[in-house]
Amino acid sequence: MIYIALLRGINVGGNNIIKMEHLRQVFTNLGFSDVKTYIQSGNIIFQTTESDKLKLTQDIENKLQINFSTEIKTLILSSNQLAEIIAAAPENFGSQPEKFRYDVWFLLPETAIDNVVANVRLREGVDFLQAGKNAVYTSRLSEKMGKSYLSKIIQTSVYKKITIRNWNTTTKLLEMTKTKN
Repeated sequence: MIYIALLRGINVGGNNIIKMEHLRQVFTNLGFSDVKTYIQSGNIIFQTTESDKLKLTQDIENKLQINFSTEIKTLILSSNQLAEIIAAAPENFGSQPEKFRYDVWFLLPETAIDNVVANVRLREGVDFLQAGKNAVYTSRLSEKMGKSYLSKIIQTSVYKKITIRNWNTTTKLLEMTKTKN
C-alpha cells in the first residue's frame, strides 16, 4: 500500500524544526519502503504492507515522539483516499491561483467536520469554504488576504484537530504517489 503521512505543526513559524532527511530515516527505520518527503512541512509518502491505519498512526507518532521529543499528530491517508479528496473538491477549485489562495483542511482522526465548520468565521466576498466528506476546502481572495478571517482558525479549539495543505501541495502529493524514487 502507498500512504501519505501528513504531520501536523512541524517547521511552521520556527517551531518543531525537523530536517526531512531525519524524517525519512525515522520512516525507513520503521520498515517502510520508497520513503519520500515533499517540502519542509511534514509530507511523507511511503509504502508498507501494513493495512491498519490506526496501528500505522500510533507507530509513527510513538517513533516521532522518541526521536524528536515532541508530540507530532499524524494523519495517514492511502493514495486512494487522497485521490478521493482531490476528486471531491468543489468545481473549479484551484483553477484561479493568481486570484485565490486555495487550501485543504485535513481532519485528524475522531474530528467531526461539522465541528470544524461551526468554528469558522468567513468574511463575505473574501473567504469561501465548502465542507467535503473528509476535508474542508477553503479559498481566500488574494488581493484581500489581510482581511480574511480564515487565518483566525488558529485561535479556535479545532485548530489542533486539523492539518492544512495548500492545493498545489495536495495535488503534488498525489502525483508523487504515482512515481517511483
